Amino acid sequence: MGLSDILTGIGLVLVIEGLVYALAPSLIERLLEALRETPVDTRRMIGLGSLACGIALIWWAGG
Repeated sequence: MGLSDILTGIGLVLVIEGLVYALAPSLIERLLEALRETPVDTRRMIGLGSLACGIALIWWAGG
C-alpha cells in the first residue's frame, strides 16, 4: 500500500462527506443534534465499533 492508495482513500472519504453536506444539509444538523444527546460512553462504543469494522474491511480487502 503506497501513498497513492492512502490519498485515494482520503479522497473517497471527502467525496462521500461532500455529497452528504451538499445533498442533505438538514440531515447533518439532525444527526449532530442526536449525537449531542447521545451519552459519551455510547459514542465511544460506536467509534470503537466503526474502527473495528474499518480495520476488518481493510484487512479483508487486502487479503
